[in-house]
Amino acid sequence: MAATARMQVNHFGFSRPISSPSRRCVSMPVTGKMSILAPQLQDQIPVVARTTQDFVRSSMAEASQRAFRSDLDQFFAWGGTVPATAGIIADFLAAHATTHKPATLARWTASISKAHRIGGYDSPTSSELVRATMRGIRRTYGSDQRRATPITRANLLAMTGAFTDRPKQVRDKALLLIGFAGGFRRSELVGLDHEDIVLVEEGLIITIRRSKTDQFGEGRKIGIPYGRPTLCPVRAFLAWKALLEHGTGPAFRRIDRHGNISPHRLSGEAVCEVVRQHAVTACLEPSIYSGHSLRAGLATSAARAGVPSWKIRSQTGHASDAMLARYIRDGEMWVGNAAGAVL
Repeated sequence: MAATARMQVNHFGFSRPISSPSRRCVSMPVTGKMSILAPQLQDQIPVVARTTQDFVRSSMAEASQRAFRSDLDQFFAWGGTVPATAGIIADFLAAHATTHKPATLARWTASISKAHRIGGYDSPTSSELVRATMRGIRRTYGSDQRRATPITRANLLAMTGAFTDRPKQVRDKALLLIGFAGGFRRSELVGLDHEDIVLVEEGLIITIRRSKTDQFGEGRKIGIPYGRPTLCPVRAFLAWKALLEHGTGPAFRRIDRHGNISPHRLSGEAVCEVVRQHAVTACLEPSIYSGHSLRAGLATSAARAGVPSWKIRSQTGHASDAMLARYIRDGEMWVGNAAGAVL
């Protein structure tokens, strides 16, 4: 197979021309549909099998694939290549330090590192030069991430207190209360099917088939208990289910402006819209809330109530206490507050 262009095509199915030597990046000619491979395999495997590409793509969730593509597009558009040198990556980060947040730059760095590992290359992102560049950016521009404001029980009461029996409001109440009580991610919430939700004496047992921290679909079960009548997630969900003709398929569905319930699944973006719409109703500032506010709200409220971190994690599915720590800090801010003890 004759070489036709100096291109790089990776397992995820997109290609970029190799930049000029002035970028100081190591380049290599490749042929046809060749994927990024370890140099020692290039002669033996000139073309990666389609099934291999498919499996590599399947190793990441669709949303992660989109983010990965977008991150590498930024790097390639700037002039980067894979493989790259530590100096090139450090220059790339420095060039975007004034236009993008440190958290975004850190995500780009992780994607570039992943692209190198997929290609069989040592990742230059772990070099001291790249790490020092990121530390300098954080020290210069700060590293505080904007986080969704947690929704509290009082917020939920204000948001749902005036709901009627209109289908959209019945669905939205169930969505808000189940989302809060389960500490669900948006993707987990809208990904639920009725078959995943079982009514038992104590409440609902919900099976999460797949999540951000469970990419292999091992699944996990969580309990949603009955609550006080005004904010009971179990009763709210049963009221919503009673409006559906068939108790199978997507648990949370689209509703048109005439109140007709669609068989199609609600989108993750719609969760954010529902939260902000009812934040306005409750006289809250909508821009500081998002779909993640429900998950953050449970973690923060549970920490404030003295629930152990391991119990919170068993509900929310956080991978570690480190990931949960910021919610616990926020939730315990007023518990035994030093100033409150003396003022």
